[in-house]
Amino acid sequence: MIRGRGQQYLRGARALYKVRRRDSTEAVIGGITGTVRRPQTLVLGRLGAAGTLQPVGRSTPLRPDTARDLTERLTPARPGRPWEGVRFTTSWGSRTPLDVVLVEPVLVAEITVDTAMERGSWRHPVRFARLRLDVTVADVPLFGAGTEPASG
Repeated sequence: MIRGRGQQYLRGARALYKVRRRDSTEAVIGGITGTVRRPQTLVLGRLGAAGTLQPVGRSTPLRPDTARDLTERLTPARPGRPWEGVRFTTSWGSRTPLDVVLVEPVLVAEITVDTAMERGSWRHPVRFARLRLDVTVADVPLFGAGTEPASG
């Protein structure tokens, strides 16, 4: 929250401005909502210390042109892939299940994120910026690393 330098605090007045900071980082696409032919949002993860993919967030709805581009690159996950049997929810603190289609975790997305994190995951939906075809899954920062950029 910010206010003008010479501005006094006025109880009950809407005189403060909320400024949100967003940072750019990378995550692995491990699942989607919608279908592989028509993805709506991305379910993103990062590798944990044990080498397993840990969920870190979900994207805002994808733009139609972005969804079309991803359609050509997404591959449905084979049995035994990360997050098989994991239950996702529709929002932070919700118990309403989210219908997720798992995909092969080989694509890296550049995302912009709010800095608020809890237990290694972003509290607010992330925004998809672009695919990082020049970065491998191994280059993505580890689970819990925050907004550290990819090493690739």
